[in-house]
Amino acid sequence: MVSVTAVWIYIFFTTFTIGYGILSGTKKRIPYSIRYKDSYLVCGLVAVTVYAQFFSLFGRVGLAANVIMSAAALAIAWRSRREFKSMFADMRNKIRDKRMGGSAKAFGVLFLFLLFSYGASRGMIHYDTGLYHAQSIRWIEEYGVVRGLGNLHCRLAYNSSSFALSALYSMSFLGGQSYHCAAGWLAFLLAVVCAEIVPSLQRGRIRTSDFARLMCVYYLVNIFDEMVSPASDYFMVLIAFYIVIRWLDLLEEEIEEIYPYAMLCVLCVFLITVKLSAALILILAVPPAVCLIKEKRVREILRYLFLGIVTLLPYLIRNVMISGWLVYPFTRIDLFDVPWKIPKGLADYDAKEIQVYGRGYSDVSLFDMPVKQWMPDWFRSLSRIDQCMTAAAAVSVVLLAVCGIGTACGCWKRRRRFLPVQAAVACSFLFWLCTSPLMRYGCVYVYLTPAVVLGNLYVLYAAGGEKDGKPSEDRSSPGDTPGRKAVRRCAVFGSVMLLLYKAAALGGQICSSFENDYWLTQKDYDNYETAAYEINGVTFYYPKEGDRVGYESFPSAPVKADILFMGSSVEDGFMAADL
Repeated sequence: MVSVTAVWIYIFFTTFTIGYGILSGTKKRIPYSIRYKDSYLVCGLVAVTVYAQFFSLFGRVGLAANVIMSAAALAIAWRSRREFKSMFADMRNKIRDKRMGGSAKAFGVLFLFLLFSYGASRGMIHYDTGLYHAQSIRWIEEYGVVRGLGNLHCRLAYNSSSFALSALYSMSFLGGQSYHCAAGWLAFLLAVVCAEIVPSLQRGRIRTSDFARLMCVYYLVNIFDEMVSPASDYFMVLIAFYIVIRWLDLLEEEIEEIYPYAMLCVLCVFLITVKLSAALILILAVPPAVCLIKEKRVREILRYLFLGIVTLLPYLIRNVMISGWLVYPFTRIDLFDVPWKIPKGLADYDAKEIQVYGRGYSDVSLFDMPVKQWMPDWFRSLSRIDQCMTAAAAVSVVLLAVCGIGTACGCWKRRRRFLPVQAAVACSFLFWLCTSPLMRYGCVYVYLTPAVVLGNLYVLYAAGGEKDGKPSEDRSSPGDTPGRKAVRRCAVFGSVMLLLYKAAALGGQICSSFENDYWLTQKDYDNYETAAYEINGVTFYYPKEGDRVGYESFPSAPVKADILFMGSSVEDGFMAADL
């Protein structure tokens, strides 16, 4: 736990300062002041991840990468020392202000910090982490990017930018273990964002964004004993929650300036580099793009396009370097004829296997099975609560379609501002459902679709006294009928009970899994017994049983690899032996 805390402090310093520098530079001449301090942290997290990916193109992501990053952070901190001094003085005054409850908020953040650092120091290592996550991270630590790495094991071609982030902050160059604290840090940030629901509960008025927060709390509790693992699914889900929550916050606070929405759109581009299945979140980019084009703000358009391209570029380059495909395992975009390219047949088989596995099968020959045949069995295999959530999401999609038609016809004008975010999560839910509906792949869309659709309907038509989806502070508004009051009380009561239930479940989970071994150092990767073999004088490993190898046995794959070296060493890359 102490090691996790130390790494988190380092993450905080580097991401906050770098994020501050980027946001301060990008909003020059724009009349907008950053509303949420976590924006600096998230912006910095994106920036250092993009940096780590670029760095991996030239060498290992280790000591040198951290020295350069720390030097940049120190330079920004020195240049902005006056602003930082003023900012932290203001924060200190708010903490001391009893009327604002500053000390209680500070204590709450500290409590969440300690709670999540405890959770991130121990727990269960994800199955796929032993299969390929740990190996992917170690390849970045040891070599950066290696051409044709996917030929050693096709899952090493699942190029998630989250692996570069984990490698950057693993501290493996210190000679000890490779830490994996980034997922826990992101979970802590989301927990702080979700804690903003407390004032709404105190007022007895829940906003649409608060329904999204409730779903995020539910997810955080579910992964509390798993966030020790650097699985890309956790990064994708947590960032998607952050995008939607903050987008709704901006709408509810009636922010008209395009800048914060455009920066969230850049975050949407980053989300795609974490998990390609999140591509439809880019639907959110349509309204800001339309506004910028209509107002002919060419300079800002070029600025945001540049940020998006820089965010996406290293991910695409790494894709080509690792697999030979621009977007592996999607083979319809075939632009490069390189010797290390993963064979098309293998890539297509891998893509089908992913989708079939998500439907609950392991036989790829069932790929063409009609939806009406596989979906009933898939639905029955879900837990009861996931069945309810999925059904609620499906109902929400239907309601959204009806309300969308009504909005297009001029009715329900108050819904217009929320339609883009609702459409983004609903379309993402449908895409997930029709392709590879494994719950951990797309649970964020299952949770968010009813939250932003049904939650917004509640705020608009059941809470009373609303304006553009923002609850009125006046409890005695003319539309506040006894029926609406009853619905509102039930909603608040249900929200409180859900939070208490999940808090009790989390407490029981912590007590049942309590171990006294990880107060100083974080739980290490799971490692498995392996056998060694040689290719071109280099020792490789494969598991004696099962298909997991862990972190220590390096380099390794689930089975003996059938590959050829493109040169005399590992750095030269690999190619398929049957080419």
